[in-house]
Amino acid sequence: MTVGSETVGNVSPPSIREDVPTIVIRPSRGWATLNLRELWAYRELLYFLVWRDIKVRYKQTVLGAAWAVLQPFFTMVVFSIFFGRLAQVPSDGIPYPIFAYCALVPWSYFSGALDRAGNSLVGSSHLITKVYFPRLAIPISAVLAGLVDFGIAFVVLLGMMLYYGIAPTVAVLTLPLFLLLAVLTALGVGLWLSALNVQYRDVRYTIPFLTQVWLFATPIAYPSSLVPEQWQALYGLNPMAGVVEGFRWALLGKEPPGPLLAVSATVVVLLLIGGLYYFRRMEKTFADVI
Repeated sequence: MTVGSETVGNVSPPSIREDVPTIVIRPSRGWATLNLRELWAYRELLYFLVWRDIKVRYKQTVLGAAWAVLQPFFTMVVFSIFFGRLAQVPSDGIPYPIFAYCALVPWSYFSGALDRAGNSLVGSSHLITKVYFPRLAIPISAVLAGLVDFGIAFVVLLGMMLYYGIAPTVAVLTLPLFLLLAVLTALGVGLWLSALNVQYRDVRYTIPFLTQVWLFATPIAYPSSLVPEQWQALYGLNPMAGVVEGFRWALLGKEPPGPLLAVSATVVVLLLIGGLYYFRRMEKTFADVI
């Protein structure tokens, strides 16, 4: 053993590399920036969170992915009997079953994504309290995982269009935009609800009630043409109204949504931006409160 030398016995002291960056994590102050670049750096984690959500949802289920079809299909059957046949609700010249199912496909995706995103932070408390990563990845993964169910239900919709002899027009090229609008709506509202759910646990009981009311405020069982023209812009404050009418226009050849869609798109942008900033502001307290 030599004092002052670089070796003690046979053990060498650990070397310190000056070129390795040191990352210090500190809570943000005030209204935090979105810092979406950090989310991109964790994109691989986002992929695994999405895959985890998909596997957990179908694990130990008897019917598996068939649930993605059964829910909108049987809701369509109920609507067709009570609204289409008994109440004689108009469907703008489109057979009522496909009129309702075309709206239920994006709605089922939205309602499921909203429920999963709203409860995502509380359900992932074991991750939040143990390791650091962008918390935005959790509600985003919950929203993206639902696209698998949407794809399965959409295949059934194509089969129904073939059965009723409905051929899509060139407007079908805009369908990805309306799907994106549904994704951003679920994400925007889900960010608000997930952050609030950490602070107030009774939010989890509010989500099913909100979804049920929102269902009947959206033109699923009835056409938006029943709403007076002077109220169309106000009705567009419901972003899912623009999504549903956009799907019917793109696939079934209905009239374009017009001002209703413009108002819905504006509301979605405001919901998303507000939800992102509110989520980032509350993010620093998640690990302590959850």
